Amino acid sequence: MLKLAVVGKDVSQSDSPAIHAFLLGKWGKKCTYDKISIPPSEFSARAEELLNTYDGLNVTIPFKAEILPFLQTLHGEAKSLRAVNTVVCGERAGYNTDGWGFLRMLGGEELKSKRVLVLGAGGAGRSCIAALHNEGAEVFAYERDEERLSSVTELGGVPMKEVPMCGYDIIVNCTGVGMHDTVGKLPFVRIEKRGGHPASALFEGCKKAVDLIYVPARSAFLMAAEERNIQTVNGASMLFYQAYLADCIFIGKSPDADEARALYCLFTEERI
Repeated sequence: MLKLAVVGKDVSQSDSPAIHAFLLGKWGKKCTYDKISIPPSEFSARAEELLNTYDGLNVTIPFKAEILPFLQTLHGEAKSLRAVNTVVCGERAGYNTDGWGFLRMLGGEELKSKRVLVLGAGGAGRSCIAALHNEGAEVFAYERDEERLSSVTELGGVPMKEVPMCGYDIIVNCTGVGMHDTVGKLPFVRIEKRGGHPASALFEGCKKAVDLIYVPARSAFLMAAEERNIQTVNGASMLFYQAYLADCIFIGKSPDADEARALYCLFTEERI
């Protein structure tokens, strides 16, 4: 019986327990899965207790970097990103499955030479920037935090202090603005009002809008895109795919993209 948990500032609406129970159950494994919301000021004081209590942790906003001092080793993309979303507690080992999940969410779309704007360069944003760059996209990243912005270049992105008004093929919201106490708000500021809507210029020429938020399923950002007949994708499938890879890590299983896709289809069918 694996003892697992998701840890974040507010994970009250997280679908992680259902996803991990589904995946591990399909592989004949049992687990308990807790949702643990912690105020940022208390995380450092509670980190050791969490690592000693659970077999594995899934770490989300805003603790993907804060967990690093409590780990002994980083694997794969976690090393370069300096952000962890999956922890094998007994080994004090950190991994990052966000980039893998993000690319699966895009469904194998050809990204080479696409112009992509990423809003936010926190833990999830960094993963998306690196993944997009590795697939050959031209990535622009907007971030208000100077320290985060300074790290964009090393990930292969072009740092932006302001959101530029020019055409992008894809726009990705990685900020978290639009959920919890910011429901109904747009994830960018100082956007010039054009055409009666502050997002008009930003969405000009855009083919796809992606929001890592999945609650609500239609964020203000996605609704603004839909008004312009732009294809939209929320973060529900990314959550599933990054969880799939995390569970593979927890049980020592080799990941398979085709299996992950089939399981996601089955999971969504069972929830209808």
